[in-house]
Amino acid sequence: MRPLYRDPWFTFRFVDGRIIDRIHLDGPASGTSVKIFAIDPDTNERRELLATGIVGADGWVELSQAIIVRAGDAFLAVPDQ
Repeated sequence: MRPLYRDPWFTFRFVDGRIIDRIHLDGPASGTSVKIFAIDPDTNERRELLATGIVGADGWVELSQAIIVRAGDAFLAVPDQ
């Protein structure tokens, strides 16, 4: 089945605090640039740029710098089109 709609970004939400130094994206081609933005977890309003990276083998994105997230935080990974 083909989805009727797909967001052009990926949303990550966290129950526990952690340090994120890489993320996995399913879809963007290897070599695609990715920008990571903080979002308000309640309104999904986009906030500041947190990090950048490039999609590597098997969809893994090594971030330019690790992101520290607290319980309840969220962020968007936005691949360049």
